[in-house]
Amino acid sequence: MSTAAAPVRSGAVLADLLPAARHRYAVDAALVLGGAALTGIAAQIAVPVPGSPVPVTGQTFAALLIGTALGARRGFLSLALYALVGMAGMRWFAEASAGWSMPSLGYVFGMLLAATVVGALARRGGDRSVLRTAGTMVLGSAIIYAIGVPYLALSTGMSLSAAVAAGLVPFLIGDALKAALAMGLLPTTWKLLGRRG
Repeated sequence: MSTAAAPVRSGAVLADLLPAARHRYAVDAALVLGGAALTGIAAQIAVPVPGSPVPVTGQTFAALLIGTALGARRGFLSLALYALVGMAGMRWFAEASAGWSMPSLGYVFGMLLAATVVGALARRGGDRSVLRTAGTMVLGSAIIYAIGVPYLALSTGMSLSAAVAAGLVPFLIGDALKAALAMGLLPTTWKLLGRRG
């Protein structure tokens, strides 16, 4: 099967376009490892938020991009690897942190679920148009917050409203910018690959 016809194939994600018929497992393993590493690198792009134990980072964008590009299974495995290795002590969570006791660990769990969900949506074309990509990114972000904010409240003793103020509200503008970037990047990639065929 040639890769030129792949962009129009129903149920494909961008990673499926890689030529790997004889080495599929090796390619999948490399994609999973690469996705985990990319998330760890993106997590180091961190800006502290005054009054919040959670910084603005690039890891949420990486997690959603990995989910859409790799699909649900590989996206889940990438983020699971990222989470497990970070909890085991590798300092590649935000601000070079690691372990189990961070108040922001709930966001990592949220990213794992979000990557899985946006990967499933991408298989259904959720990354092929600007509007679909916007909906996919908004849902992925909502999942991250739905797990991250309550975890933040429980781990710090904050009230839920204080956790929303510290762990959600300051990040909405950044998330809108990340979604806009994805809305340009993903559909454009599909169009370019379609034109190539």
